Amino acid sequence: MRLFERYLASVKDVPEDRLDSFCSEIRSFLIKHVAQTGGHLASNLGVVELTVALHRVFDTSRDRLVFDVGHQCYVHKLLTGRKEGFDKLRSLGGMSGFPKPSESIHDAFAAGHASTSVSAALGMARARTLQKEDYHCIALLGDGALTGGLAYEGLNDAGQSGEPLIVVLNDNGMSIKKNVGGVARHLTKLRLQPRYFQAKKFTHKLLDPLPGGRAVGRFIHRGKELLKNAVVPGSMFAQMGFEYLGPTDGHNIRAVTHLLRQAAAMRKPVLIHLVTQKGRGYTFSEQNPSKYHGVKSFRVDDGVSNGLECDEFSRFFGKTLTAMAGSDRKIVAITAAMQSGCGLEPFAERFPRRFFDVGIAEGHAVTMAAAMAKQGLRPVVSVYSTFLQRAYDQIVHDVAMQNLPVIFSVGHAGLSGEDGETHHGVFDPLYLSSVPGLTLLAPATFDELRAMLIRAFQMSGPVAIRYPKQAINLPENRDLSPVVCCRAGRDATIVTYGGTTQAALDAAELLDGRISVGVVRVTSLKPLPEIVCGGEVFILEDNPGYLCRFVRGVPVNTGDRFVTHGSNGDLLAHCRLDAASVAALIAETFETDRRYG
Repeated sequence: MRLFERYLASVKDVPEDRLDSFCSEIRSFLIKHVAQTGGHLASNLGVVELTVALHRVFDTSRDRLVFDVGHQCYVHKLLTGRKEGFDKLRSLGGMSGFPKPSESIHDAFAAGHASTSVSAALGMARARTLQKEDYHCIALLGDGALTGGLAYEGLNDAGQSGEPLIVVLNDNGMSIKKNVGGVARHLTKLRLQPRYFQAKKFTHKLLDPLPGGRAVGRFIHRGKELLKNAVVPGSMFAQMGFEYLGPTDGHNIRAVTHLLRQAAAMRKPVLIHLVTQKGRGYTFSEQNPSKYHGVKSFRVDDGVSNGLECDEFSRFFGKTLTAMAGSDRKIVAITAAMQSGCGLEPFAERFPRRFFDVGIAEGHAVTMAAAMAKQGLRPVVSVYSTFLQRAYDQIVHDVAMQNLPVIFSVGHAGLSGEDGETHHGVFDPLYLSSVPGLTLLAPATFDELRAMLIRAFQMSGPVAIRYPKQAINLPENRDLSPVVCCRAGRDATIVTYGGTTQAALDAAELLDGRISVGVVRVTSLKPLPEIVCGGEVFILEDNPGYLCRFVRGVPVNTGDRFVTHGSNGDLLAHCRLDAASVAALIAETFETDRRYG
């Protein structure tokens, strides 16, 4: 990789005739390292040429490059001096898989959720103007993010602002799976636009060398708009006020570089439309980009994962809901671009007319579900905890205020591993419990999840069922008791729920013979049942602390902070929520009590 190593720190100096080789070497580097660490592969392979072009035109230590979602930032990190960080990508203490301003001056803005980049870039552009400074602001916007309403709020304002701002639309036809809706169809039509430019170029090539050809060209120029309108649909971006450039092949690095320089010189709102291929350069990700969107470590030669996926709860939820829908035609399933992650592929396959993927539009999903419930259907909104918080207003005003029977399947509750701060599902107990009339349940086993779904369909108001990635092997809770005694103890009691139950049981086991510790598990977080505990009470939660507000005891939780990235095991230890740390805290408490009691 001599070319790669030579120009990595000075991408502007790569000779024009070596750019394709340089990009090819970047792809090889990404495939090799993501195969070892896991991470977001397909999205990064699709933006290699685009990212290299951005760094050849702009200086991201001063110019502000704002990513949307941010999982496609690996090439950017590689080109900004963080090559060594890929050895510990997404591990505790290592490099984040998302843009992180605290990590580098080149990361302009934190990202992890979709549709935010245009608003952020416009804010920076306006700050630049007010402070009389001079730098470029570039928003990198994926077409998948265009299903989110915030993207349009930003585009609507930016296009009319007059601020020098560049929006780069990376159009690969996908978010995680194929994009849905009218915007996706509009972009498909816009991709036909190169036919118009090819026809124009051919006409000039044919006429210019002929005597009087230029005059003929000027004569037919008046008919250009007729030709354009016949081939090119009207661009909604131009109507918003942007100078629209494209669409262009996003893997033609010379063309992309030219467009970026052209846009930078215009000093106005410009939108560059680039068509790219998600997963480009690695056969397996090209053939199945959704599978290689986010991956565990894998073998490069055949693309096979080195470990089993641990998202057991979501898969069980999907199978259970599909079975229930077989006997109840009123059940419909709704998700926000998370069909696979929420385990809903069986439902979508069996009941395609009752399955609705609305794209990255959580607020819309919830309001639509409210209206479906109002008209007599039984909607289930299935989304990760971290993304459901984007729809808090709709949960309050459109569902709960009307006491509508919408069920929320809240997956990936608790710490969510390597994706870090933006993806941990730690806030839902706090924000959902604040909603009047909403029932909040927390299963720890498959049996409980099934029983809670059955109960939720029997209720007349909103119900949220939060669950972690993995279930726990516990005795069946046959009567679905709101409080379950998992282990008796006379000296102390650990009160917990959901995913931290195993750590509580293991901690009690570690202290067996020295301190008698019981474990009480709560399955109903709202309404909260009476919890009777013996001895010293410790309240174990993998979130900032919900139960500790109602139950007297020693709080053991993530605290008032954002938890970093890393494996779940490392993060539990980092937050002192693992069995060893909990056992040590209990032992220390009892030692202190004996010493001073």
